[in-house]
Amino acid sequence: MYAVVTASAQRSPGRVLMTKGRKSVGPGGIPSGGNGHVGARCHRRDRGRNGRRTRSGGGREHGLHRTMPAMGPSTELIENGEFPFLPRDRGLASLVMGNADSGAEKSSTRRAERENGASRVLPIPSVGRVFRRERRVRLGDVDATGRLRLDAVARYLQDVATDDSDDLGSLEARAWVVRRTLIEQHQAPRNSEDLSLATFCSGMGTRWAERRVSMVGAAGGSVEAVTLWVHLDPVTGRPKPLPAEFVATYTEPSGGREVTARQVHEPVVPGADDVHTMPWWPRVTDLDVLNHVNNAVSWEVVEQTLERVRARELIDLDPSGSLRAEVEFRDAIDHKVVIAAMPLTIAYRALDGVLNIALWSTDGETVYMTAQVSSLS
Repeated sequence: MYAVVTASAQRSPGRVLMTKGRKSVGPGGIPSGGNGHVGARCHRRDRGRNGRRTRSGGGREHGLHRTMPAMGPSTELIENGEFPFLPRDRGLASLVMGNADSGAEKSSTRRAERENGASRVLPIPSVGRVFRRERRVRLGDVDATGRLRLDAVARYLQDVATDDSDDLGSLEARAWVVRRTLIEQHQAPRNSEDLSLATFCSGMGTRWAERRVSMVGAAGGSVEAVTLWVHLDPVTGRPKPLPAEFVATYTEPSGGREVTARQVHEPVVPGADDVHTMPWWPRVTDLDVLNHVNNAVSWEVVEQTLERVRARELIDLDPSGSLRAEVEFRDAIDHKVVIAAMPLTIAYRALDGVLNIALWSTDGETVYMTAQVSSLS
């Protein structure tokens, strides 16, 4: 569910061109909002009520992944710890990053002082690079009521990010993987509504960066979003410090804000108390050019589940009004899973006005994505 699309040397930094035996990418910049394979497996040895072992945390490097050693569900990408992005074909179970700070104590202190990435949206800065674009909501992006769906919002985030990177067009080749996306909707845009989009960098770590997108409609539609991306070496798959020219370009709009790269969701487990399940089938039309289900499809899972819980009156939430929705990307759904035509499992719990979602593999061993939805107010 974490698409990467092809790019020439003049195209977006967030889009990746796969070649036989190697990986290459377009020129640099913050990656496109909907592109990037994510979610390398991370085993969690503590078991739920039904004895199920869950996998959570981590990211995915361009369609190739590798299982991580045991760790808790709330993982943080740190300068001197294990990093979950590693191609399977390199034959290693994990990757230990070099010491970016002078020691573990200093690194821990710095992390405590930083905000977690993609956890809140910041206002548009008055200085620095802010890229703007106009577009209109089209019929294929709305539901039966004319509301702009969340999966369509995710594609809009991708498009304006790609346009920004194409416009910049000067940074060196690189690769990115997505960790988290947060959408805060104040009012859903409607069919045929004209939208003004603005995007900018809102924070950085040593090896990751945030991209903010603000979406304002002529008829009152209002959506704010932020995505956290991790920067990789496109050849080795190792986390790579942000280049100096990247930092120079995007520090001003970010105000020098530093962020961490934790994943914080605890996946809801089928069979646990108050957890409901329903089947879900990925379709061949969900596959992207790298033969994996596209990133925006995870938001289709959110839409499907939200409609289900509203029909069962498990939650009082108007999808056209104000809501907060966040997704953490954990593992990719590849072509084999799609053509197997076996249902995946959506597990969800609606409790105290909060909807928690996890998409599980057919065998119940892998979490593909997690989400949390609640009222913004």
